[in-house]
Amino acid sequence: MTFNKLIQTHTWASIASKFLTTYPEAEKNIKGYELVFEKLKKMDPEKTDMGLGLKSVIGEDENYVDVFGLHKNPNTKEENYPQGIEFIPWRQWLGMEVSKESLAIFTAQDIIVHCLYEMAFVGFSEEDIQASINSIKKNKKERKPVTEEEQDKINAAVEEILKEWRE
Repeated sequence: MTFNKLIQTHTWASIASKFLTTYPEAEKNIKGYELVFEKLKKMDPEKTDMGLGLKSVIGEDENYVDVFGLHKNPNTKEENYPQGIEFIPWRQWLGMEVSKESLAIFTAQDIIVHCLYEMAFVGFSEEDIQASINSIKKNKKERKPVTEEEQDKINAAVEEILKEWRE
């Protein structure tokens, strides 16, 4: 089942209360999430080589649901591992097949809620998300590379701090 199919078989009214129960801190931005949901309902999905997965992560400090993409036909070693997909175009999200494991563990509403939260993590429009991507790229270009000598000084300082900490 694709993410688009899940979106098409639900209404915002059936998602909103689950969203607020799952992410109560998002109440101040609930209209933004609703707008994203309604935009998704009108979009055509785009085929992609990536599937959609979710898994519960239980940590010492926090518990959360990880939303990730997984390449169906990996071309590199890195593509064998779960991928962050918050910057993926929404049409591609819609075209992703939801993993059987995720469908067995999570309800359709849970999947939609967690995906909406992830999709809108950096903005409530694809333009906002693209602006974030552009900003990241610009900052990366403007960052001055560290010389080997500077890196050695940083490493020495870290080693000194760790030595003092151990003592």
